[in-house]
Amino acid sequence: MNFTLKTSKYTKETLLQLQASTGITPNILIRYAVALSIKKGDVLPLSKDFSDGLVLNRNTVTGEFDYIFRAMITQAANKELTDEDYFPGYFNAHLERGIRDLAAEYKGAGNAEKFIRALLI
Repeated sequence: MNFTLKTSKYTKETLLQLQASTGITPNILIRYAVALSIKKGDVLPLSKDFSDGLVLNRNTVTGEFDYIFRAMITQAANKELTDEDYFPGYFNAHLERGIRDLAAEYKGAGNAEKFIRALLI
C-alpha cells in the first residue's frame, strides 16, 4: 500500500502560490483541486514518479475524508479500484488536472475573497 503522493513541479509551484495568496494550506487546496477534476469525470491514472514536486502523506492530503474521496474517484472511474490504483494513481491524476482548474478559478476571481466565494458555490 502506497501512502506517499509525489506532485509535479507545476503543482508544487501552483499550490505554494495559491497558499501565499489565499492563506489556504496545500492539503485543503489539493482537496478542492481533486473535487474540481472529479466534476469533469474520469481521468487516466498517473504512474509517473515526479522528482521535483511535493512529497505528501496520504493522511495529510485526504485526512478523515479518504473514504469519501475514494468513493467519488471510484464512481468517476466507473470501475472498482484497488488501493494502489486509487492512491496515488487516480488521486494524483485528478490533482494534476484539477490544479490547473483551481489556478484558473483564482485568476478569474481576481482576489482571495472572490476565489473562496467561488469555491463555495
